[in-house]
Amino acid sequence: MKYIFFFAFCSIVFASSAKAQYSSQKDAAYLATIKAVADFKINDEEELQKVEELRQSPSFNKKLQKMLDKLTNDTNKNSVNQRVYKILLQAGKDIYNELN
Repeated sequence: MKYIFFFAFCSIVFASSAKAQYSSQKDAAYLATIKAVADFKINDEEELQKVEELRQSPSFNKKLQKMLDKLTNDTNKNSVNQRVYKILLQAGKDIYNELN
């Protein structure tokens, strides 16, 4: 009887672990998709010139750096970072589903 409870407990623990792993793999797929699509679109002939002009702009680079300074990849993510992460995941999911 002890073994039944033990196996039931293990199956619940491993099932939730598998769900979490699957979820994190989907999140990674969404982020990878959004990065690949953004890279692809940035290299479009029409956009590439505009992007290069922005990259050469000191004021844009300064503003962009200020924005990026608000983000972190630490485990203790702040609320701004969490909101940006959720936006990226949702956009990645939408693009992934659209192209898949």
